[in-house]
Amino acid sequence: MKNEYSVALLPGDGTGPEVLAEGVKVVQAASHKFGFNTKFTRYDLGGERFKKTGEVLPDSIINELRQHDAIYLGAIGHPEVKPGILEKGILLRLRFELDQYINLRPVKLYEGVDTPLKNKGPKDIDFIVVRENTEGLYAGAGGVLKKGTKDEIATQESINTRKGVERCIRFAFQYTQKRNKSKKLTLCGKTNVLTYAFDLWERTFYEIAKEYPDISTDYAHVDATCMWMVKNPEWFDVIVTDNMFGDIITDLGAIIQGGLGIAAGGNINPEGVSMFEPMGGSAPKYTGKNMINPLAAILAGAMMLEFLDQQAAADSIEIAVQKALINNVRSLDAGKMGMGTKELGDLIVQNIVDQ
Repeated sequence: MKNEYSVALLPGDGTGPEVLAEGVKVVQAASHKFGFNTKFTRYDLGGERFKKTGEVLPDSIINELRQHDAIYLGAIGHPEVKPGILEKGILLRLRFELDQYINLRPVKLYEGVDTPLKNKGPKDIDFIVVRENTEGLYAGAGGVLKKGTKDEIATQESINTRKGVERCIRFAFQYTQKRNKSKKLTLCGKTNVLTYAFDLWERTFYEIAKEYPDISTDYAHVDATCMWMVKNPEWFDVIVTDNMFGDIITDLGAIIQGGLGIAAGGNINPEGVSMFEPMGGSAPKYTGKNMINPLAAILAGAMMLEFLDQQAAADSIEIAVQKALINNVRSLDAGKMGMGTKELGDLIVQNIVDQ
């Protein structure tokens, strides 16, 4: 285990720098408590840089990011930049260039947080979605013919390789083992309609399952998965799925765990550099008002420490967040928390110190 880690900071746009500042504060407190150092290097990627220079993500910065142990992201999205430029040019490009082939999304309801689901509580909503992150419909295969005419044709192909599918599914089995909860892995797909792509997913899933006899397996169509996430979320332990379906069901997961203000995720390359981020957007209307909820960014920092093999430090952050949610936080909504962004960050730091 290392005693010093190098982390690239990408604060991004809007309230991204504000929530990330609190995440850094908390990560440093946990690092100090558990006897290691986390060194942060800031990169000014985002809307303001694009407006000034026309640059989105220079190759030189990608090469620098490869040298870090992890990447910590605030939020990307600027109201004066056309949607898609920053998202594709930074987020998607980093996922592809750094081969962050897993998107990992915990769906966990904490005590003190409301869920829109009737008669469901923290014991019912606690599962993980493992989403393939570099293939599928997001691979960018396709095109347009006769654009703007009545004969226009648009195609978008879902690319699924044996290598990509297998490494995603294998990661999911390994993570299910490590999680050691109910040790159940569900494949989410659409085998009755998407017969080519999900035949590959299903065959690979059950072939790899033979290597993990201690893990129970099942399958659910994506539409059924959405229904069961609402009706019986306690049925799930770990879900593995493709890029598009994963994108959809994780937003549903965020809502049932209390909203994007508490949802964190990781773009994982188990053999390389991974990136951790809050799932909420840049919320530009709240910029500089000290009103935005930083808890998702803080929990993303805990995920980052977990993947840097500092599990005790990661656990201390989660415990500190749980304490604040039970005793101090009135709401996850901006301006309704009962305290400001900085003050909530300070509280989480104090909760870590007091453990």
